[in-house]
Amino acid sequence: MNKPLALICYEHLMPGSQLVNRLQDLGYRVQAVADADALVATAASAGALVAFVDLASSHTDLSAAIARLRHAPTTEHLPIVAFCEERETALQTAASQAGATLVVSGTALLQHLKPLLDRALTVD
Repeated sequence: MNKPLALICYEHLMPGSQLVNRLQDLGYRVQAVADADALVATAASAGALVAFVDLASSHTDLSAAIARLRHAPTTEHLPIVAFCEERETALQTAASQAGATLVVSGTALLQHLKPLLDRALTVD
């Protein structure tokens, strides 16, 4: 049986690499996507179950990438967990408005990954 696939788009080593390790510990295959512009195509072609997006980027508007995921017919259903530092309220607001399923701090994500993942994957 194949393990479920989690995509992760991150620029900074921490908490990105820690998240990769924790997802693998939970039984996920993890595919890093370095280019936010490739996120939709990768999510659609790889059959991802969930996407994690680190909002802190020095060169890309990741809220726009979240919006593209949310509006593409092949990925509109995909749960998206966006994360950044707690003090980055403008990034959090933009991600929520773009359609992120959950927006949390990187610290909270690492500390509470399993319940946050369960919440993101809950079907209404």
